Amino acid sequence: MAKGLPGLETDALAAYHFAIEIDGVEIAQFTELSGITSEIDVIDHKEVTALGKPVLHKVPGNHKAPTITLKRAKNASTDLWDWHQKVKDGKLSDARKSGSIVLHDYTGAEVGRYNFTAAWPSKMGIGTLKAGSNDILMEECTFVCEHIERVK
Repeated sequence: MAKGLPGLETDALAAYHFAIEIDGVEIAQFTELSGITSEIDVIDHKEVTALGKPVLHKVPGNHKAPTITLKRAKNASTDLWDWHQKVKDGKLSDARKSGSIVLHDYTGAEVGRYNFTAAWPSKMGIGTLKAGSNDILMEECTFVCEHIERVK
């Protein structure tokens, strides 16, 4: 049975209205975000009963850290590339950052927040360059984190 006041908590959220914060600072506008997942490994625990019957139990194992992918129109900013360069240079302790993915409702109010910790960019790339094209050049950043949780 549905819960909540009509028109408030039960309204679906628009997928277009979100923000990314890194170390408390909202970073550039992104057109796409994917990879907000929480997954737990499954361990098969096999045993045999006193009567010799095999039994299989599924038990939770380790939590899998998510890989989050962001896409945006390429601009002159080098912030994401500089962040990635720290990892390439072996400065992982400087590169690890915490942040949030913030969801907004139609009025712009915050209605959801996922906090992640110890994130660093594992992959950077730009879209296809093609002479004569009118397409916007896209930039893609994939980062891994050690933990993500929904706090709102």
